[in-house]
Amino acid sequence: MPRSIHGGRHELGQNFLIHRPTLTRITSLVDRTSGAILELGCGDGALTRRLAELDRPLAAIDIDEHRVRRLRRALPSVQLDVADATRHPLDADVVVGNIPFHVTTPILRRLLSHGRWSEAVLLTQWEVARKRAGVGGGTMMTAQSAPWFAFSVEGRVPAWGFSPQPSVDGGILAITRRGSPLVRASDRREYEAFVRAMFTGRGATLPAVVAAAAGIPTRRARSVVAMAGAADRRLPRDLHPEHWAALWHQVSRG
Repeated sequence: MPRSIHGGRHELGQNFLIHRPTLTRITSLVDRTSGAILELGCGDGALTRRLAELDRPLAAIDIDEHRVRRLRRALPSVQLDVADATRHPLDADVVVGNIPFHVTTPILRRLLSHGRWSEAVLLTQWEVARKRAGVGGGTMMTAQSAPWFAFSVEGRVPAWGFSPQPSVDGGILAITRRGSPLVRASDRREYEAFVRAMFTGRGATLPAVVAAAAGIPTRRARSVVAMAGAADRRLPRDLHPEHWAALWHQVSRG
């Protein structure tokens, strides 16, 4: 196949999914959702073909113009466009894709702050999927978005399930937009700043971290932590979405 104007497969960070059980698993997860589908990074179309069989509105994009042209001929019912996944509008109900590992973070950040989508099924690095789902402890990005989105790991993909084979395994990350957010949308910017202060601040105990982040006395911070049901938690990474929301509701009252 001719080389894309954007570079070859290596430059584009493309590791195509060839693991059939994973293709089946992702398709099954998408089949549980409803509405129009947008696939990011369709590559050679291994997943696109499976998604097309769901008989739902399907759009797919890839930055490689040659692969898109070939898929257009093979899948005339699919809307295929040459586009950059880090810039393309996220205007479908369901977003799915095998995300190039080197752009995982910017795509995730964009997903969590843009678009009207309700469900996402993404293939990322295994450790990224685990971290975003809070396995082994939460991250700042996950905590900042947890009041509005729920995350789960839906499978591990062996490195040999990709071509070319990457150095790490992949993970299926599912994201669902909450029907009833735990924090008001109007509070989002201030809430995110609070979470950032919690993760970057100092303190040997959770009440001490809360006191510094919220600018409140340690005595009140201890009460806030207890009322949030987080008295048995040591660090911000140990908090669940419900803890974060409860902490915010307490400290934002002034």
